[in-house]
Amino acid sequence: MPLVAHSPYQPPFYLFNGHLQTIVPSLWRTVPDVHYQRERVETEDDDFLDLDWSRVADSTTDTLAIVSHGLEGDASRPYIRGMVRALNQAGMDALAWNYRSCSGEMNRLLRSYHLGDTDDLDFVVRYALATKRYHRIYLTGFSAGGNVTLKYLGEKPERVPQEVQRAAVFSVPTDLKASSYHIARFQNRIYLRRFLKSLRAKMREKAALLPGQVDINDLEALQDFPQFDNRFTAPMHGFTSADEYYEHSSSGRYLSNIRVPTLLVNAQNDPFLPPSCFPREVAAQSAYVFLETPADGGHVGFAEGAPDGAYYSERRAVQFLTAAQPG
Repeated sequence: MPLVAHSPYQPPFYLFNGHLQTIVPSLWRTVPDVHYQRERVETEDDDFLDLDWSRVADSTTDTLAIVSHGLEGDASRPYIRGMVRALNQAGMDALAWNYRSCSGEMNRLLRSYHLGDTDDLDFVVRYALATKRYHRIYLTGFSAGGNVTLKYLGEKPERVPQEVQRAAVFSVPTDLKASSYHIARFQNRIYLRRFLKSLRAKMREKAALLPGQVDINDLEALQDFPQFDNRFTAPMHGFTSADEYYEHSSSGRYLSNIRVPTLLVNAQNDPFLPPSCFPREVAAQSAYVFLETPADGGHVGFAEGAPDGAYYSERRAVQFLTAAQPG
C-alpha cells in the first residue's frame, strides 16, 4: 500500500504559503553549474527534437535519467537544471529533452506538443537506449512532464523497455479537465495569464511559419485552457474537443496499470491542483505507485533554503530512484 504516511518536507519560514512557494523559485532561483551539450534528432515524421545532455565527467556510468519539463517550459528552467545537477551529483548522466516548439525554435509541423503526448517520450527513451551506453533508465518529470511520464508508464506498460526501472514525478495534474478549471479560479489567474501569453505567442509564430494552415483571428478572445484547447490543441493533435483531449491525456486513468516503481509528490497547497489530482485510492491499491502529499511545496516548488541550493524534489527523486527498495 504505497501511500507515504509522512512527508518530511518543510519550506523555509519566508515561503509561508503555496503561492510564494510556487512563484519565488520560478522567478528568482538560479542554477549556474549545469553544462548542456545539445543534440538535434530527427523524428520519424520529419520533425525534430532538441535534447540537452549533461553527462558525468570521466564516467562510465550505465545509468541515464530523462527529465521532462512542464507546460511551456524547457531544459533551461531552474527546476530542470536543479534536477539535472542533483542527478549528475548522484553519478548518473541526465538528458533534459525539449518538447516540440519549446527549445527556442518552432517545430516544422502543424502539430506541436500536448500533455498526453507519450510517443515523443518513448522516442527519446529508445533513442537513448540505441546508443548502447545505458542499461538503466530513470524517468523524472514536473507538472505537464510528470503527466506525460505517468501516462507513458501506464497506458501501454508492455511497450516500456525493461531498462526503464523507476520514475519520480512532482506537481502533476493527473486530472487535466479539473485542473484546467481549477487554474482559472480568481486566485490563480496570474498563472493562467502567463501560460496563455506564451501559448498565444507560439500560435502566432506557428501561423507565420505555416501560412493558411492556422487561423488565429480569435486568438485574443480565448481566456482559459478549455477555450484554447478546444480551439487549437485538440484539433491540431487529432482530438474532437478539449474534453476528449483531457479524457484521453489525463494520467490518472492509467495509474493502476503502472508496473515500474513510481513516486508521485503533489503538495496539498499546490494552487494548480484540485482534489482529484491526489489519487490516494489508486496508490493504496497499487504495488508500484507511491503517493506523497506534503502539506507545503506549491507548484514545482519544494525550496529548502539549503546552502548548496538543493531542493527537496531533487533530494527526494535521487533518494527514491537509487534506493535498494523503493519507498
